[in-house]
Amino acid sequence: MDLMDLLKTSGGGDSVGQLAKAVGLGSSDTSKLVESLAPALMRGLQQNTANDDGLAGFRRALETGGHDRYIDNPSLMGAAETRADGNNILGHIFGSKDVSRNVAAKAAEDTGIDASLIKKALPLLASLAMGAMSKKTSAGRDVAPSVESGGLGSLGDLLGKVSGSGGLDDILGMARKFF
Repeated sequence: MDLMDLLKTSGGGDSVGQLAKAVGLGSSDTSKLVESLAPALMRGLQQNTANDDGLAGFRRALETGGHDRYIDNPSLMGAAETRADGNNILGHIFGSKDVSRNVAAKAAEDTGIDASLIKKALPLLASLAMGAMSKKTSAGRDVAPSVESGGLGSLGDLLGKVSGSGGLDDILGMARKFF
């Protein structure tokens, strides 16, 4: 399962449409954008949840963040609060704004979509991804308390099979050395 599949199966199809509307993209470009950004988001989550402290933080975020509201109420994709929440999520996933900017630049290069639109979409997609993962894990209850006792549970397949991230992996790796 990839992020787009997770969004669809969690009921996030309308939210993806609202994300597209909020940043001024068509459905084809939005699909390309999600496909391009998903590996970096998932790789960042995978790295952050590789130890018990990171996993516990991720579980708390799913339990207390109320992110499923982005799936349940698609109109929130246009709200400033959603963008702010998404930027906070990106801060946890990537560690710095510079990494987010580099991920957006790489996605722009890969998709041909203007980087300024990608920078607007990235926090919204992060919020939406957390919403879908919250739905998938019953608001974090299906995530184990430690890596050793089962780790990500039902999200393991999503995060464990991150592919297509080539250049984005390089960006994440280089940026983590500095931040």
